[in-house]
Amino acid sequence: MLTLGAPGVSIAGDVEANAKLTHAQAASRLSAAGITWSSSGGCSDRNNPTCTSFTQINSATISGIITLKSASGCAINVTGGTETGHADGTYSHWNGYKLDTSLSTCLQNYITGTFTSIGGSKWQSGSGNIYYLEGNHWDITYYNCGGC
Repeated sequence: MLTLGAPGVSIAGDVEANAKLTHAQAASRLSAAGITWSSSGGCSDRNNPTCTSFTQINSATISGIITLKSASGCAINVTGGTETGHADGTYSHWNGYKLDTSLSTCLQNYITGTFTSIGGSKWQSGSGNIYYLEGNHWDITYYNCGGC
């Protein structure tokens, strides 16, 4: 079993940072950081597009959203994880790199006021992560943990 560092503490080594988490491990880390998650289908089945699942999510992705909450001071509700139904690609939801979050004025003000606009309703953090305002939610791509 892999032991991960506490939120806000750097995780040593690419192997650990790229470790895949179970749904329970990720949900526990989110809960401990005060981050909520919800599902339109009220479920966590990875193979159901109306569920919100964290099965096979990258540890760095969970650390990244925790870093965002800590840095912004905003309440965060995750609405999309690794479940089927999102766009394909290397840095996709399915492959553990992306999370969707609910919209909030706090989060929008933080992202648009702190990160660099790269056009097309996208902002890039100093660490390279991409925050995409997709109409009714934020679609966030975590290439790394965002300075955890």
